[in-house]
Amino acid sequence: MEYRDYYQTLGVPRSASQADIKKAFRRLAREYHPDRNPGDKAAERKFKDANEANEVLSDPEKRKQYDLLGANWEQYQRAGGGRAGGDPFGPGGPFAGANFGAGGGPNVRYEFRSADGGAGFSDFFRMFFGGAGGSPGGRANASGPGGTGGADFGDILSQMGGMPGAGPGGPQAGGHRAQEAPRARPRSEVEAPAELTLEEAFHGTARVVDVEGKRYEVTIPRGIDTGGRVRLSGKGPKGRDIVVTVTVRPHDVYTRRGADLERELPITLREALLGGQVPITTLKGRILLTIPGGTQSGKTLRLTGQGMPRLKGDGAGDLYVKLRVVLPTSLDPEAQAAAARFLDLASQPDPRTAG
Repeated sequence: MEYRDYYQTLGVPRSASQADIKKAFRRLAREYHPDRNPGDKAAERKFKDANEANEVLSDPEKRKQYDLLGANWEQYQRAGGGRAGGDPFGPGGPFAGANFGAGGGPNVRYEFRSADGGAGFSDFFRMFFGGAGGSPGGRANASGPGGTGGADFGDILSQMGGMPGAGPGGPQAGGHRAQEAPRARPRSEVEAPAELTLEEAFHGTARVVDVEGKRYEVTIPRGIDTGGRVRLSGKGPKGRDIVVTVTVRPHDVYTRRGADLERELPITLREALLGGQVPITTLKGRILLTIPGGTQSGKTLRLTGQGMPRLKGDGAGDLYVKLRVVLPTSLDPEAQAAAARFLDLASQPDPRTAG
């Protein structure tokens, strides 16, 4: 397996930020996605290479190991360093053939060179064994119990739950040293946005989101609001959680206040003076709204349960309807005379006087 420069694959410098890496990957994923290049093997290869590079560089821990190992990364991967349960001491591993017996065998020396020629083994060793160091020159000498020079491999193996009888918990102690169970690493997450209409938030819907070049379908529950989050646990790349963050677009008619909705409704002068039933559309459907006689412009009527479904709990919010009286205009002379007669008959105090 040849060494692949993931930075070159994504077209970013080694100093690139996580945001730069994410942006570069998305650009390549869009450009070389199989849906856009059907039957194009070269585009398919580039798409797979971009995914492979992003899988490593977008993970801070894997990126750190990749930067440290350089050309040795592929060997590390083959040895199982990039997957659970891998054996770096197995066939093809960087420590294949090592003799760590507790007997009086000869000292065995191993050498590791980092990509930049620096003191790589010490860092590499710490990465594998959680802090065990090597000798200052980038070499580590492995001796049996009581040997000299460098790290004590018996202790290292006992820390890994490996060779019985190695280190202080060896045969003299009667077996393996007690090991503390490793703590579970918190699962990382990746976010994806989803924009909804108010109608979709009212009825619930589904969205297909794109995460690192892969598509995932997510069900959006009824009643969700802007800032709401829907989590797909362990469904994303490398077992990460996908968190879909929702934005509900503003509506032309309704204003949302939590689970409640507000809207304005124009009514005629007749409806305001004499009352009546007026058809009105809600997010649930069409209903008849009863207007009481003598309704003033600006009066608000409350329709219980006609608002948004409650995301947590049962029921729904309310719909508040603010009435706006629309007066007739362009009265002809006859209509003006009739209006004057009516107003002479109607008893209305001056609304501008106090009391």
